[in-house]
Amino acid sequence: MGMAGESVYHTKPWLRSYEPGVAEHIDYEDITMPHVLRRTVQQFPRNTALIFQGYRMNFTELDEMVDRMASCLAALGVTKGDAVAILLPNLIPCVVAYYAVLRLGGIVVLNNPLYSDRELEHQFNDSRSKVLITLDLLANRMIALRPKTLIRQIIYTSIGDYLPFPKNLLFPLVAKKKKMAADVKSAPDVYKWKDCIARYDPAPPSVTIAMDDVATYQYTGGTTGVSKGVMLTHANLSRQCQQAEAWFPRFRKGEEIILGALPFFHSFGMTTAMNFGVYMGWADVLIPRPQPEQLLEAIRKFRPTFAPLVPTMYIGMLNHPDLKKTDLTCLKGCFSGSAPLPVEVINEFEAKTGAVIVEGFGMTETTPVTHINPFAGGARKVGSVGVPVSDTEARIVDLDQGVTDLPVGQPGELIVRGPQVMKGYWNKPEETANTLRDGWCFTGDIATMDDDGYFYIVDRKKDMIISGGFNIYPRDIDEIFYEHPKVQEACAIGIPDPKRGENVKVFVVLKAGETATQEEMIEFCKTKLATYKLPSEIEFREELPKSTVGKILRKELRMEELEKRKKA
Repeated sequence: MGMAGESVYHTKPWLRSYEPGVAEHIDYEDITMPHVLRRTVQQFPRNTALIFQGYRMNFTELDEMVDRMASCLAALGVTKGDAVAILLPNLIPCVVAYYAVLRLGGIVVLNNPLYSDRELEHQFNDSRSKVLITLDLLANRMIALRPKTLIRQIIYTSIGDYLPFPKNLLFPLVAKKKKMAADVKSAPDVYKWKDCIARYDPAPPSVTIAMDDVATYQYTGGTTGVSKGVMLTHANLSRQCQQAEAWFPRFRKGEEIILGALPFFHSFGMTTAMNFGVYMGWADVLIPRPQPEQLLEAIRKFRPTFAPLVPTMYIGMLNHPDLKKTDLTCLKGCFSGSAPLPVEVINEFEAKTGAVIVEGFGMTETTPVTHINPFAGGARKVGSVGVPVSDTEARIVDLDQGVTDLPVGQPGELIVRGPQVMKGYWNKPEETANTLRDGWCFTGDIATMDDDGYFYIVDRKKDMIISGGFNIYPRDIDEIFYEHPKVQEACAIGIPDPKRGENVKVFVVLKAGETATQEEMIEFCKTKLATYKLPSEIEFREELPKSTVGKILRKELRMEELEKRKKA
């Protein structure tokens, strides 16, 4: 350890910037999220819990549906410690399924519906998921994939399952044409969501859940190429909500409307857009496809007051023609994370809304939030990810050993410690030991801290690419290229993109005597990668820069590219 006693991090300079009323330490309640839902029902039984396309469900109805789905899953053989995969966009059944699995003491595995079969197969198998809950649009693909996994039963829902009148009558007439619904071929052990809800009573078996029990495996891309399951416990989920409540003292329980646009399968959305809403007793406006048009429409119709979003969403709304007819002044607070938010965007959005946008930072391994700018009263520093939240410590340490604390302003690896830090990676003891050391989580991000205790992310140790709020691991893309018969070497990097933050560019060296086109390469990727991971540019080269041990120097390629763009 560095000289921790005298270290500047030890003095927690950030506490001076806390908003009045935000405490350094929280007296945590030991309450799991399924119990939080029960408590919210007692406090606000008639409050709207979820809004989907105008269809409303109150907390009492939500809780009953959770119990019915929990009874169904129990009947299908799900018991404490079993993993259940959920492959859904932000729909009512996604929230219900999540809480039903937790209520049984099961482990939720949230998967990205945009993933390819190859990516899903890995996550289903690695997590040992027994049951899958998905969408009719994906069900036939999943029925075909099922024999390669341990999944026994599949339950599927439809976007049209919960719609208000008259949308519920019109939906069946137009849905298939618009590719919003699909016929699911009959197969054994495949069930309709609504049949399951109707068939089972809201009386699931009672299960004792400890705070330290694992609640979810949240998959995060690995630097080694395969995604790892981050084990988040019931304590992680619950305490993170308690941290968020403490950070935003001006927002009252039972009184706000939250915009549920961040994908719930991502830890940022799961915590700030789903669990936090349930914890606070707020109405959650669910948006399965968070495109600018849909976001602006939801703001016009449902007047949300709190919006956690990613930069792409703010930028998309500001550049959309519908902005002219949308009054954004209903928004009181906005939260932004996952990628840096440009200063001009903050200023323009705040001018249009009168709301405050606070930027924060986190990672899947920390449920995810560790840093946020003070919301009001405290100073916000543009370009900074803010200060550590209550009960969270942070240090900047040397990049080689990770033991010496570095002085103010000097870049090093950001490490954090707090009640939101994961239990470890599922089934990966070595990776766990590498990331968690003495209770400190090594983020892999290079950062600095200023005199006031505000943190700035400088670079990514892991070369991750963030496009439209999605994390893309270059190694995953490299590996697909290496499967191509003509490719000798490949290296993916992130290149700046004004809309998405970054796009993917791949440098390719072909085998001797081969020729190929950019189109051919991108086409090859289409069946193997989620759409948002597809490269936008391919550059063919004779050779790639390498280190003495023959490792391709990704950073060098990125530097070259940025230099080239500066000159252009």
